[in-house]
Amino acid sequence: MNDLVVLAMLADAPKHGYQLKREAGFILGGGDMHNNLVYPLLRRFTADGWVTKKTVPGERGQTRKSYSLTVAGRKELLSRLSSFSEADATNARAFLARVGMFDLLPAETRASILDLRERYLQGRTQRLDGLKNNVELGVFGSEVVRHLVKQMHAELAWIRRLRRLQPDEKKA
Repeated sequence: MNDLVVLAMLADAPKHGYQLKREAGFILGGGDMHNNLVYPLLRRFTADGWVTKKTVPGERGQTRKSYSLTVAGRKELLSRLSSFSEADATNARAFLARVGMFDLLPAETRASILDLRERYLQGRTQRLDGLKNNVELGVFGSEVVRHLVKQMHAELAWIRRLRRLQPDEKKA
């Protein structure tokens, strides 16, 4: 997931390493991404030809390394975004990362991602309903199941909304 986020951060414009650490960390829900995550990824991406690096002047006279996504890097990013399996559909972060970058993906890929997540949520809701109906969960266990089912219903409603937001590319 870290590699996907760092590549995506470079999709719009070049960034320096510190900016990538801050923004990627924010997107992933924490503080700054650690140097031991960001810089090895950038070295690998540069070696793979997905990212270029150049030295640019900093704001206070220092020099910084600026990283830019190459054409090959953009293709890799799109390939990784498009690759979404049933196993990925069980991972809320993997799903949200792709939804956040839906503008980069064709309509059929977006629809496929939504379909997989929707099927996962429907199946999980059915399993939780079965658990609720067949197992004595107690007061608090029942509350947890009720809360999870409510969250899944909310996400299913959101998926329906996302489908409506997609432009009808057949009219264009």
